[in-house]
Amino acid sequence: MSDSLSQRYQPGSSPLHRLDPRVKLVVTLILVLGITLTPAQAWPAYPLLWALVASIAALGGIGAGRLARLGSVALPFALAAATLLFTTPGDPAAHVLGLTITHEGIARFAAVVLKSWLAVQAALLLSLTTHPTDLLWALSSLRVPTVLVQILSFMIRYLDTLRDEVDRLNRARASRSASVPGHKSGGNVVWRATVAGHMAGSLFLRSLERSERVYAAMQARGYRGEMRVLAAPPLTPRAVLWGAVPVIALGLIEALAALWWHR
Repeated sequence: MSDSLSQRYQPGSSPLHRLDPRVKLVVTLILVLGITLTPAQAWPAYPLLWALVASIAALGGIGAGRLARLGSVALPFALAAATLLFTTPGDPAAHVLGLTITHEGIARFAAVVLKSWLAVQAALLLSLTTHPTDLLWALSSLRVPTVLVQILSFMIRYLDTLRDEVDRLNRARASRSASVPGHKSGGNVVWRATVAGHMAGSLFLRSLERSERVYAAMQARGYRGEMRVLAAPPLTPRAVLWGAVPVIALGLIEALAALWWHR
């Protein structure tokens, strides 16, 4: 299993760590869906949603502050929604470079940023408390298409192998690039882009060749198109009850958000 993804997982014996992976996966998907469907300007709902995610994190022994910092990885991607500031019709709030920023645009953009931040925290909480192998097993048990589960499994297993190939290519490039003290090695931007393109092509060919060797080795060991896994144990009422608690809390928050939105 990939070390980089395994390092994301934080081993522990908390109730959240011991909870059935299928329950955690379904609850996470429901949380992400609920966060996404929250009305944009139902502002009281957002601190309540964060309190719900932070409470679940505390149950797993993960600090809310740390989870919030990790969730900030979504903020740069949320900037893609910055066009909402200018394209949403409404009352003008400011003018920038000839473009009009509206109050409604600011509200929608802020809602997108908050929702992205909260949804990423929910997903990170799943990865921090569930081993990648258990997560793949949960996906298979929930009847996710076998091909998709196998693709994810191979990606996790060979991601570090691909990273090692990239490191070797970088070392080879560095060993062939002379440098003068006080000056940067290499040529101009065009030259660097050309070298990067050649490295990407070489990495693709190496990955393709390695995948063919891996597939041939798997076939020699009896692989016939699907992974053999143990039968999934039945869900216990206790696990279902644990999973129902955050879902009920989410439902109450969404009901309050709907009331706020229509008041």
